[in-house]
Amino acid sequence: MQLMIFLGLVILFIMTVIIIRNNIVRYHNASIRAWADVASFERQKVKILEGLAPVLAEYSQFEQGTLAQVTELRQNVVQLKTDSTDIGRLQQIEALSKQFMQHLNVVVENYPELKANQIYLKMMQEIEEQNENVGAAITIFNRNVEVFNNYIQIFPNNLINTATTGKKPIRVFRDASTTQNFDYRPNF
Repeated sequence: MQLMIFLGLVILFIMTVIIIRNNIVRYHNASIRAWADVASFERQKVKILEGLAPVLAEYSQFEQGTLAQVTELRQNVVQLKTDSTDIGRLQQIEALSKQFMQHLNVVVENYPELKANQIYLKMMQEIEEQNENVGAAITIFNRNVEVFNNYIQIFPNNLINTATTGKKPIRVFRDASTTQNFDYRPNF
């Protein structure tokens, strides 16, 4: 009878370890997938911006800067790896994207007739939609990272993680330029 209880406890222990290890892998993979979504939305945004460059070229010859900025943004997005998280690269891409949008607003102010161009309006709407998609994808990524990090850091999961997968916590995305503008700083 004692042997049956002992074997039952051993089997229960082994099953618990297997379940926890599988969940670690599952949550890690969800974070990777969420990161790939962020990269995908950034790439889609660049495709739309590339299509916008010829429309802007019709209105201005000195807007080579627009094309240069789109090219720089595209190069940075292409270098964004989908199989590993590169928060620094994403922060750089978001900063370039914001700079480009500010530049684009200056172009529109200099060329008021551009506002009436239906192609331009449609593309700007698509860019805005992609910006929203990127923001939503970053939010989902950060939530997946939070779940994963919590899961590998709580006891006894941390012991099982160390013994089996050795996964390290993933950094969440933080927009440094945005947080600098906040007066409030939480005391984490």
